[in-house]
Amino acid sequence: MAIDSWRQPRRLFLLAIGGLTVFFLMVPTLVVVPMSVTSSNALTFPPEGFSTRWYEKMLTDRQWSTGFINSAQTALLAALLATVLGTLAAIGTARGRFPGRSAVNALILSPLIVPVIIIAIGMFSVFVRWKIAGSMVGLVMAHTALAVPFVVVNVTTSLRTMDRNLELAAQSLGAGPVRTFRRITLPLIMPGMLAGGLFAFITSWDEVVVAIFLTSARFRTLPVEMWEQVRQVVDPTVAAVSTTLLAVTTTLLLLAFVARRQGPAR
Repeated sequence: MAIDSWRQPRRLFLLAIGGLTVFFLMVPTLVVVPMSVTSSNALTFPPEGFSTRWYEKMLTDRQWSTGFINSAQTALLAALLATVLGTLAAIGTARGRFPGRSAVNALILSPLIVPVIIIAIGMFSVFVRWKIAGSMVGLVMAHTALAVPFVVVNVTTSLRTMDRNLELAAQSLGAGPVRTFRRITLPLIMPGMLAGGLFAFITSWDEVVVAIFLTSARFRTLPVEMWEQVRQVVDPTVAAVSTTLLAVTTTLLLLAFVARRQGPAR
């Protein structure tokens, strides 16, 4: 009884600490939401009046709308490529038996550890030689490299938690490797692939450091456009764009969480 009476207050205390920590981290981010609907011409908090004209400017201004389209296209292409490549890499490293497997796995996951500024400088020097710096092709390749580790981690987790006896049963009944993968393995790892793909999209959607190095005046993503606007003129349009990015990222994170909670398909 004494132990149980101690556990309950301790749990409440930990929940309170966790809630305060989340509040402390989230409030500075959420401040931009009311600032995006202010009627003032300057960023002010609390907002003065209510107006949606900054969202209208975000949608109608050519620079912002073009940046939004560029970000969406780049993130979608990078997510698709990262999902395919990351799934293949996860299968190879999780199921393969070859010398240097640990080193290969470490190399694939290195973008999670190496500072992004170092990656940006290295990619810039290489892509300039390949003459793809400042283009969508170069940025998609760079963001794919940054996003692949997220797919590898999620798909590897799905592979390690699935029942391999199902694959063996399919093979014993005459199914070949391709059919076994298509009918058994792929449905079982699909939640991990979906979660990894969503994380890959978020990685590209919000990324700014590498994008600053690999974009040009003719091709800019939304985070880069925000960076340039903040350096020159600051108006509530930046808050409106920030709120939009926050809403898209939060929605995708919730979808990724739901996808991971689905577990292996039955």
